[in-house]
Amino acid sequence: MSEDLKPYRYEPIALSNESTVVAEFVRPNEVREERYQSEAELERDFIARLQVQAYEYLALTSEADLIANLRRQLEALNKITFSDREWQQFFGEKIAGANDGIVEKTARLQEDHIQILKRDDGSTKNIYLLDKQSIHNNRLQVINQYEAEGESRHGVKRATRFDVTVLVNGLPMVHIELKRRGVDIREAFNQIDRYQRDSFWAGSGLFEYVQLFVISNGTLTKYYSNTTRDGHLAEQRSNRRARGKTSNSFAFTSWWADAKNQPITELADFTKTFFAKHTLLNILTRYCVFDVDRKLLVMRPYQIVAAERILQRIATATNHRQLGTLAAGGYVWHTTGSGKTLTSFKAAQLARGLPEIDKVLFVVDRKDLDYQTMREYERFEKGAANSNTSTAVLQRQLEDANARIIITTIQKLSRFVARNKKHPVYDAHVVVIFDECHRSQFGDMHAEITRSFK
Repeated sequence: MSEDLKPYRYEPIALSNESTVVAEFVRPNEVREERYQSEAELERDFIARLQVQAYEYLALTSEADLIANLRRQLEALNKITFSDREWQQFFGEKIAGANDGIVEKTARLQEDHIQILKRDDGSTKNIYLLDKQSIHNNRLQVINQYEAEGESRHGVKRATRFDVTVLVNGLPMVHIELKRRGVDIREAFNQIDRYQRDSFWAGSGLFEYVQLFVISNGTLTKYYSNTTRDGHLAEQRSNRRARGKTSNSFAFTSWWADAKNQPITELADFTKTFFAKHTLLNILTRYCVFDVDRKLLVMRPYQIVAAERILQRIATATNHRQLGTLAAGGYVWHTTGSGKTLTSFKAAQLARGLPEIDKVLFVVDRKDLDYQTMREYERFEKGAANSNTSTAVLQRQLEDANARIIITTIQKLSRFVARNKKHPVYDAHVVVIFDECHRSQFGDMHAEITRSFK
């Protein structure tokens, strides 16, 4: 292994195989690459680093090769062999439907990643596009210089070559656009915008499955989600070329960082951390949110750290029988505008999915905030949360096994506790998330609530 490809030292944020963001990234004292590098050199170096991290490199450049590889990868993931007829039907209906655009394909990955195959003998089988439970069952490959024939906004046909793409089970899910050192990374951003407008929809439109974009000039590296903005959905449904049209904003790009929120900007460092298999697969399967406005949001590193530390505390408190004690709790500090609602929603959503958790209570301290938070939660997942208008409604929800996330005010919860000194919910496994805990969480209401719930 060459000197500059030796593994860097990095530590997990906790002693858990679930950690996504490294606790502290320490780069060894090696010579940083600051000399002139062409895009081709930067690309070769980047791919070599991915190969060191066990990505399989594929020298394919045509759609026929891409589709053939997709078939092999889905067969391997699902331990199945498609007949030609089964594959043609499955591919045409479940992967590359004629009326599917970016929104439909993103929804398929984020919300409906298990598709049904109708077999030649009349039986059916579930086909996973992604394994979200055992993420390392997913296979990562890297391709470069893929060729697509697009069409400019003026209707002129032209061939396009994409820089580097990461395939997950054969589907393009992460696209990386590189510029040589010294070039503004906005040029890479603008290049991707052109691809979305002119090329990603070409052929079978498999590149519309891309969920994340990475842009870099070797020195500065950022990532962002493949999202669509208001005003384009009607176009996307009515016009094939318009389906690739988005209005991403450079303001939505994010720096990657370690758990101390120190940015990791060099492409070599970014590759070692962000493109670590566990990290990338966790981001794709757990830390993206496809909201009700059909926009794909990807969490920032500090949000991921906060959500994972909450889950880690839940697991530790459960395993060490600390429930109901101070050791089972904790706090997360978020500054204004840093995405507290998204963080709390994702933490609540992931906690809700834990088999040992019965309910998640999101407690706010003002009546108007109750409805505001409800609307924000509903924006991320319709029906995910249950708000209540009275203490009686709150009691019904606490007694309803299907109401897994409940938003309430501290006043209503306090009244419920006062009226129900003994209630079965107190012995259930309940996660309580207090919003704005600096305001009213130090008084009698808070103390009574924490005494009652075990």
